[in-house]
Amino acid sequence: MKRITFLLLLLNIVAIAQQKMTWPKNKKAVIVLTYDDALASQLDVAIPQLDAARLKATFFLTGYITDKTIPRWRAAGAKGYELANHTLYHPCLGKEIKGSSPENLTENYTIPAIIREIRMMNNFLFAVGGKVNRTYAYPCTETKVGGSSYVDSLRKTGLIQYARIGGDGRDMITDFTKLDPMLVPSWGVAENTPGIKLVDFVKRVEKSGGMGVFMFHGIGGDYLTTSAEAHKELLDYLQKHRNDILVMTFEQAMDYVSQANKMIAATNKGR
Repeated sequence: MKRITFLLLLLNIVAIAQQKMTWPKNKKAVIVLTYDDALASQLDVAIPQLDAARLKATFFLTGYITDKTIPRWRAAGAKGYELANHTLYHPCLGKEIKGSSPENLTENYTIPAIIREIRMMNNFLFAVGGKVNRTYAYPCTETKVGGSSYVDSLRKTGLIQYARIGGDGRDMITDFTKLDPMLVPSWGVAENTPGIKLVDFVKRVEKSGGMGVFMFHGIGGDYLTTSAEAHKELLDYLQKHRNDILVMTFEQAMDYVSQANKMIAATNKGR
């Protein structure tokens, strides 16, 4: 009898663990479009295309925005685009940014230094867009400075709600109960990725019933460039299939996931 009870309990736990996320408005999946480094091509190409498709996205900005671009980013924030934290100076390992000055290399940073930089960028973004809550993307997808992880230190500060890391296109999210909100995987889109491959990722996410996060850089220009045509092909597909696929900002998507996980935890506690 005890063995049967244990097996039933185990099957119940497995069923809960494998349960797919229920998305708003009965959507089949969620896609999050994110763009790094506050690039001119994002203002000139990506945002006009997103406006035309009536889709919203997240832009991870650095402190290199200027008096010429700040008004444009402020206008984007006013339209509902998320302006998020990507540090002031975008530090990376020396092997990632050869020729950079030593003070901008993560191997020369300390954890207090990177936390201070993130805090200051939060203040900068508040001045630009007026929002308090903030999400974050690790520069160069690196979670370490000076050889040590700063993920838990950043978590404890409460400066950041959710943080995005990188991935290779296989990192769609389906098991949300195990998702660390400070280590949310994304697909770092490579240079000249064709539109058909971008759409294929969306189709695989839709089939999984999960969430897929894109990490873009240049759109039709700058570096790590996705062509304007490929980007538009992706947006056209998302617009055409908006009855099945929900496009959200990073903050919106993670807010929804966090609330759903709390409800699941509360339900499990009451069993």
